[in-house]
Amino acid sequence: MTKLPYWHVDAFSDRPFAGNQAAVMPLDAWLDDATLLAIGEENNFAETAFVVKDETGEADWELRWFTPTEEVRL
Repeated sequence: MTKLPYWHVDAFSDRPFAGNQAAVMPLDAWLDDATLLAIGEENNFAETAFVVKDETGEADWELRWFTPTEEVRL
C-alpha cells in the first residue's frame, strides 16, 4: 500500500475546526486520473488539492483540484 502525506486545511478561516475543509497532497509526480479521483472521493472533503513541483520553470507548482465526484478545472 502506498502512503501519501497530506495536510488537512481549514480554508477561509482564522481558527481550527471552521471554514472549508480541504486536503492538500504534495506528490513527487502525477498519479493517473482515476487514482486522483478515488483519493478525492475517499477523503470526502469539499476539495482535495494535489500539487507537483513544476519542472518547466513557468511556475513553482502545478495544481489539480478534485471534489469527491469530479476534477475542478481551474
